[in-house]
Amino acid sequence: MSTSKRVIVAAPRGYCAGVDRAVTTVEKALETYGPPIYVRKQIVHNKHVVSTLEKRGAIFVDELDEVPADALVVFSAHGVSPAVREEAVRRELRTIDATCPLVTKVHREAKRFAAKDTDILLIGHAGHEEVEGTMGEAPDRTTLLESPDDVDRLDLPTDKPLVWLSQTTLSVDETMETVTRLRQKFPLLVSPPTDDICYATQNRQQAVKQIAPHCDLMIVVGSRNSSNSMRLVEVALEAGAKRSERIDYPHEIQDEWLDGVSTIGLTSGASVPDELVQGALALLRERGFPKADEERLIEENLTFALPPELRRDLGGEDQRRSRRHPGRRGDEAAKKHEPLDVGAD
Repeated sequence: MSTSKRVIVAAPRGYCAGVDRAVTTVEKALETYGPPIYVRKQIVHNKHVVSTLEKRGAIFVDELDEVPADALVVFSAHGVSPAVREEAVRRELRTIDATCPLVTKVHREAKRFAAKDTDILLIGHAGHEEVEGTMGEAPDRTTLLESPDDVDRLDLPTDKPLVWLSQTTLSVDETMETVTRLRQKFPLLVSPPTDDICYATQNRQQAVKQIAPHCDLMIVVGSRNSSNSMRLVEVALEAGAKRSERIDYPHEIQDEWLDGVSTIGLTSGASVPDELVQGALALLRERGFPKADEERLIEENLTFALPPELRRDLGGEDQRRSRRHPGRRGDEAAKKHEPLDVGAD
């Protein structure tokens, strides 16, 4: 590879289809109904996105008891439990459900298997909004597994069917060690339908693995409370990057990081708008890295419709958002090297 100073930009990166749908939902709700619009939890785990929407009139709350009577509230991309929906109905709140459709599929699977008296093993992080919502669908039937070691502590019958489900923001690779151990212990283990699996996190990690061995420094744009962004920092180091750093904003790039560096890798988490990546590219150009090439692992191109409650009131306006959507990575995945316009918005 060339020894001249340059930036390799990973792709896919940034917004997945579910995040784009959720953010667009709040934007369209503000345009259609006017502020304030209440949002339960952060719509997505990104400081810049939340701050931008707050300036436009969105009010983020932790629980529904902070929402005034008759107000409009949006449920975040991570989903909510049935108890939250019931509270909204009881209080007669107007709601728009911006839950990612792939998260909704996981909820449906949890309800379906619970109705069959099948125990559910949910792989995920305790305290994450998505996990709380999914477990709320079948609390008496669901056991949370945070690591492969949790499998050894399970005390469930081995002669009955079990099903495993996963938090969507975990990569396939991250769940497989746990699933392998589950299969060894529970021979009747059932897997979720493959159509329910989100490949956004997997694709972003694979894209980082592809470029990391060539990078003196990997910069990941993403917030600290974004589990998939934090994981990208680790994946870069594991894959061979000499150094890996996370930033929320371009100005957080430190001059000392660039000392002795000839090749920088750049990527972003699944809830990061590309304007922040473009800002980082512009700053790096000013600091002596004039060349930027994109290395693409796979195209993502499925679109999610906006929530039906919002589509009804939008009428003839644009009701879908054309974004790249996670697809399964295969041997045919294209690896394109495309020059970037570092001045692009």
